[in-house]
Amino acid sequence: MRKNSKLYGLFIVWASILVFVTGCGDKSEESVVKKIEGTLQSLEGYKVAAEMTMNTGNEERNYQVDIWYKKEEEDFYRVGLESEGEDGGQVILKNKEGVFVLTPSLKKSFKFQTDWPGNSSQPYLYQSLVHDVITDKEATFSATDTHYVFGTKTNYQNNTNLPYQEVYFDKKTYAPTGVKVLDKDKNVLVEVAFTHLDVDPTFTKTDFDRETILEDALADTSVSTVEEPMELAVTFPLETLGAELVDREEVSLEDGERVIMTFKGDRNFTLIQEQQTTMPTTAMVEEVQGEVVSVGNSFGALSENALEWSEAGVDFYLASEDMTIEELIEVATTMEGKEIK
Repeated sequence: MRKNSKLYGLFIVWASILVFVTGCGDKSEESVVKKIEGTLQSLEGYKVAAEMTMNTGNEERNYQVDIWYKKEEEDFYRVGLESEGEDGGQVILKNKEGVFVLTPSLKKSFKFQTDWPGNSSQPYLYQSLVHDVITDKEATFSATDTHYVFGTKTNYQNNTNLPYQEVYFDKKTYAPTGVKVLDKDKNVLVEVAFTHLDVDPTFTKTDFDRETILEDALADTSVSTVEEPMELAVTFPLETLGAELVDREEVSLEDGERVIMTFKGDRNFTLIQEQQTTMPTTAMVEEVQGEVVSVGNSFGALSENALEWSEAGVDFYLASEDMTIEELIEVATTMEGKEIK
């Protein structure tokens, strides 16, 4: 009896030590999720700078991304994307007027009828990352010396080639510091590193105004860049889904050039490239019944059977009755080849 009492006492001591050690270690997944969600909900706004690397094409592409968020009745977002080594860039804007994709170098705006950014995963948005962590009941959870790491499914409605992601949250601030988006084989195709986070930003009345953003971006562009005549450098998609170029038509415009390519095969499609030689005097707004999608180096407008986007001063339009949405995006993201004549 006395021996059993000693064993019981020893068990109590070891149990106490185990509880103490566990309590001093990393927090549970549930407590971390609650802390992350609470931290986000307490924010009235933020400004984030990030570096994004994409390996979805033949070459690695690097981008600078600036993300602004302001809590409103209808939350305001402003996401600026600029490719490394290129002047200009694009902006996704959500304000009280709607959702826009702005291309300041072309004085061009697409206006969307969409519930972006809530309709799909966004690897550079704080809200989207937290939402993916909360809603994935099968998410994995681990901890390093400095980060809590969640492995979740993604919700890219128009791209099933990126089904997984790893999201890194700082242990002290509970803010995201990095994201790795993975393909089906767990290869990293998109990586975002958040380099600066301001959770107490100031905004002016015009920071989320479409016309002001276009005007400010144009003012920052050098005079030589604006006035220099542009010549259309035709590019060719590296992925054609087996289709071959069967016709190429050049059309001279009053203020530019247009090239129309027709591809025939199992997946027929038409590809149009157009470049203006003069800057339009007023900004244009084009209404789009579709969605905002990422097209390699830029943001595009996806509508029924068609995808249009702008890159390096060139407007692209890709249309097909035979291709799925994913196939349209796949062809569009491989516009890296030299034209085959």
